Amino acid sequence: MKTDPEVEGLRKRMTHIKQVLQQRDLKLTHQRLEIFNEVAKSGDHPDAETIYRSVRQRLPTVSLDTVYRTLWLLLDLGLISTVGPSRERVHFDGNTQPHHHFVCTKCGKIYDFYSRELDKIEVPEAIQALGQGEKINVEVRGLCHQCLKNKSES
Repeated sequence: MKTDPEVEGLRKRMTHIKQVLQQRDLKLTHQRLEIFNEVAKSGDHPDAETIYRSVRQRLPTVSLDTVYRTLWLLLDLGLISTVGPSRERVHFDGNTQPHHHFVCTKCGKIYDFYSRELDKIEVPEAIQALGQGEKINVEVRGLCHQCLKNKSES
């Protein structure tokens, strides 16, 4: 029986968070699971407020503070990552597999894309003067198909 790759990926992420929390002797709370699930199932890299609004539909007592604290914990544990410059609203990414991002400069949507060519990029030697580079994520900015379509119609 074939399974949907997205469903299988989400299942693996949910299993992984449970293992990591258990290994670190951290409580596996319903709120943590719901917040992680919201990030992990989303392909559009939600910000904390979006995650909060969505989780609150299922858990009316969850606070925005709890969402933020949980997101930063998940980030520290390597279970999620952030996308975009820190001075803007931070967007969270539940996909920790090597991938890159396309950011629409008009609507702000963020899309994952995979590229073997970009995965081969090595941290340049010039980085050694600044510190120790650990990974490279490429962010391509431009107009998404929907914004291009809207632009051509106006």
